[in-house]
Amino acid sequence: MKLLLTSGGVTNESIRHRLQELLAKPVEECNALLIPTAQWGHPMCSPQSAWISIAGRWPGQHDLVELGWRSVGVLELTALPSIDRDRWESWVRDADALLVDGGEAVYLAHWIRASGLERLLPELTETTWVGVSGGSMALTPRVGTQFLGWRPDESDETLGVVDFSLFPHLDYPGWESNTSESARQWASQIDGPAYAIDDQTAISVVDGEVQVISEGTWLAISR
Repeated sequence: MKLLLTSGGVTNESIRHRLQELLAKPVEECNALLIPTAQWGHPMCSPQSAWISIAGRWPGQHDLVELGWRSVGVLELTALPSIDRDRWESWVRDADALLVDGGEAVYLAHWIRASGLERLLPELTETTWVGVSGGSMALTPRVGTQFLGWRPDESDETLGVVDFSLFPHLDYPGWESNTSESARQWASQIDGPAYAIDDQTAISVVDGEVQVISEGTWLAISR
């Protein structure tokens, strides 16, 4: 699977250009599935915010469904255990991109496992995962207690598809807890490498090769 891990979506031309490279064909010829599941686990999200994502109504940022895809569908992971696998698996395999919305990353990681999607991911070698915030963090090893809002066992562990952790929304206006200093303090509690990225930055991962794409601010932090 090819990964485009963002903080705020496809927010500038550099990120969009990289997405186009990963898709290997025009967006207009690609089918996408939006996964809104992470929103249900986050205390700041609601049915209204989920609709905004599905309808592509986030003003000036969080661009996902409105990029000009040939088709966009919704894949709700919490529903998959009640659906025959032969049915939903074909939906996933037919998608060129999975647009994985933000929210609670540990909750999302739980449902990626519980739905059966995790077992399918290694086979999706030509599919592009476009994560936003929690939709990116779910693929990291840990999110840190600062971003832990769903605590069934108090663990901040996620899927570990990549070997680095991620601090999103760096220096976001009005978010005093998302400063560069906060990111460094967060990283001091995380084992292994970490990145802090703002909403104009993305991290691309293909075959283990990590590339930062940015028109904004980012930090690489190692312990």
